[in-house]
Amino acid sequence: MQELIAFNEQRAEIYWWMSSLLARELTNEDLEQYYGGEMYTFLSGLGMTDELKAPVEAFREAITRVQSREDAQLELAADFCGLFLSTPKSGALPYASMYIGESGLLNDKPAQEMNALFSQYEIAQRKEFNEPADHVAIELDFLGNLIILANQQDDAEKHEEAMQAQLSFINEHLMTWLPLFVKECNTRDKFGFYAAAVNLLLAFCQLDLAFLQGEE
Repeated sequence: MQELIAFNEQRAEIYWWMSSLLARELTNEDLEQYYGGEMYTFLSGLGMTDELKAPVEAFREAITRVQSREDAQLELAADFCGLFLSTPKSGALPYASMYIGESGLLNDKPAQEMNALFSQYEIAQRKEFNEPADHVAIELDFLGNLIILANQQDDAEKHEEAMQAQLSFINEHLMTWLPLFVKECNTRDKFGFYAAAVNLLLAFCQLDLAFLQGEE
C-alpha cells in the first residue's frame, strides 16, 4: 500500500507540473529550472519507461533549443500567447469547450461538468487562475488532487472508488479532447516547445490509463 501511495504522489506531481507549464508563460526563473540538473534527472526518470522514451527525448531536445534561442523567455512567452491566448483560427485554445462543446464558445458543457466535479469532490479551483473550469491546466490540477484524495482513504473500498474516479475522469474529461488539442499544438507551434510538452502529456495520460485499467 505504501508503494502505491508513493507512486500516486509521483503521478500527481507530474500532472501538477504539466498544469503549471500550461497555465502561464514561463519566467526567466522557471527557465533556469528547466535548464538545471533536477529537471534533467526528472525527465531521465520518466524516459526510462518505454512508452515515454520518445516524447521525453523530444521535450529535452526542445529545452536545448530554447537554451540557444536569443531572448528565450520573451520568445517563448510569445509562443505561449500565440497558441493559448489567441483565437481558434490562429491558436490551439486550451479549453475542452472549444473541441467538444456544442456552441463553439467558452464555458460550454465541459466547463459546467468540471464545475460540478469540483463541487462533488469538494476540491477548490485555484483562485489565482481565473479561467473557465475546462482549461487544460485546471483539469490537470484537479486530477492531481483527485489522485491525492485516493491516498487519503483508509477504507479499501473507498480507495478503490477514488482510483476508479481517476480512470473515469481521464477517459471522460481529458481523452475526449486532449488528442485534438495536441494535434492543434503540433500544427500551430512552429518552434515546438509546447507541442513537445503536450505530446509528452498525452503519452503520459495514455500510460496512466493503462495503469488505472490494470487496477480494476
